[in-house]
Amino acid sequence: MPAQTHAAYLKYRKSEKEILMMQTEKEKQLGILVAMDLEAKGLCAALTDAREVTVGKLRFYTGNLDGCPAVIAVSGIGKVNAAMTAEAMILTFGVTALLNTGVAGGLAEGLSVGDVVVADSVVQHDFDTTALGDPAGEIPGLGLVHIPADPQLFSLLLAAAEEEGAAPRAGCIASGDLFVADAKHKAAIRQEFDAVACEMEGGALGQVAALNGVPFALMRAVSDGGDGMEYAQFAPMAANMSCRVARAFARLYANHVKKEP
Repeated sequence: MPAQTHAAYLKYRKSEKEILMMQTEKEKQLGILVAMDLEAKGLCAALTDAREVTVGKLRFYTGNLDGCPAVIAVSGIGKVNAAMTAEAMILTFGVTALLNTGVAGGLAEGLSVGDVVVADSVVQHDFDTTALGDPAGEIPGLGLVHIPADPQLFSLLLAAAEEEGAAPRAGCIASGDLFVADAKHKAAIRQEFDAVACEMEGGALGQVAALNGVPFALMRAVSDGGDGMEYAQFAPMAANMSCRVARAFARLYANHVKKEP
């Protein structure tokens, strides 16, 4: 890259950072992380005063979502992608709360496609250092198996789901770097961690949030029964439900922040 072009690029990036810092000084921003474009489509379409900002190879969309200053990002599937994106949201944009939303496979009895699950905690079902004497799923540095969601955000998320006509199921949501499509594996996760749903990002976001002291909440709409059989057919419907609840949550969060001293 020619020196003059490189200098102009650095100036541009510095300007971008200064603008973002000014935003975070003025207002509290909600960071919303989803794994796939399917889950982000409705949220980005509803964003006003939208700007696209690139950090590394990650794209973030800032603006106003139903009265709430927000940053939206598609992390990509998997725990590493989710962790990297959540950390960038915290360090670059200064988000004051994180919401992870999208679709998941149902594990608990009685869940149907389209049902909403709100996490009271998250766990990484594929994290295993039991050979060293640790409990299955325990995260080094935290000393926790189940990472609790923020109680206030959890309550707001339940209210948001009810506002959209859902009857949310509260419980642990389990994450791992695999698409669970086996009945025996599904049963093992449910039994080991008392999980109601499984997906591939939330546990990592919860870990990053806990280590940074940032409150988080997590919601999923059920797209399949944890065996992958209905996923292709019902994922768009579940993604639409998750978008509706996320938007309702943004409205409630904005009102909640206004009431804070």
